[in-house]
Amino acid sequence: MVRVTPTDRRTALRTGAGLLAAGALSAGCATHGAVAHPAPSASPPTPTGPTATPAAAPAPRRYPGLPAQLTHGPRTRPRVALTFHGQGDPALAHSLLTEAEKHGAHLTVLAVGTWLDEHPDIARRILDGGHDLGNHTQRHLAVNAMSEADARSEITACADRLRRLTGSIGTWFRPSRAPQASPLVARLARDAGYPHVLSYDVDSLDYTRPGADAVTRKVAAEVRDGSVVSLHFGYPDTVQALPAVLEELAHRGLSAVTTTELFS
Repeated sequence: MVRVTPTDRRTALRTGAGLLAAGALSAGCATHGAVAHPAPSASPPTPTGPTATPAAAPAPRRYPGLPAQLTHGPRTRPRVALTFHGQGDPALAHSLLTEAEKHGAHLTVLAVGTWLDEHPDIARRILDGGHDLGNHTQRHLAVNAMSEADARSEITACADRLRRLTGSIGTWFRPSRAPQASPLVARLARDAGYPHVLSYDVDSLDYTRPGADAVTRKVAAEVRDGSVVSLHFGYPDTVQALPAVLEELAHRGLSAVTTTELFS
């Protein structure tokens, strides 16, 4: 028989009490932790696939008092619009957009529908950078020479791509393979939702690949208040010329703005 002394009894009581206290403290920390510091609930993922519904992009505007075909903006304000044919290597397009944004400039991109089909992410990239996005027909064919049905299809097919990708048909329509639209094409564009056809008064001729310096000189020689300049994605000369073009505009006190801003 083991004799339990008063000292042993007190030790056992203290030990047992300590264990109970420790257990209660542990349970209390767990409960307190769960209440005071809950695990962050996972936010539902943002849809990024084809089912995503992006915020609708700006729609075309009607400018009362202005003609159906616009070649330039007001000559009384120091603003110009650099407009780009949207086609070609998307890497060059990204470079141009990034370079413009470094200079605080905003561009207008008239996209070809087949290009949007191949690179659908570029539409949101353009809009997210604060640039205008418009319609330059579906296949970039000579739209003025087409039958009414074929020309209508070229305009509406690209508009449908833009609407699917951005929620809007885009802010502008520019005819393909021609500086201005024929009366028929202008009417078809209006029927599709574009009150105005966008032309230009300065042709950079960058698509002839004359070299970056020649592109810069051509734009610098002709640009003035209100000008709409025609340029192209897809040409390295244009990427190389853009910084010098923007510096020349800044030197003259001209701001490169979207075409919507130019006419607003």
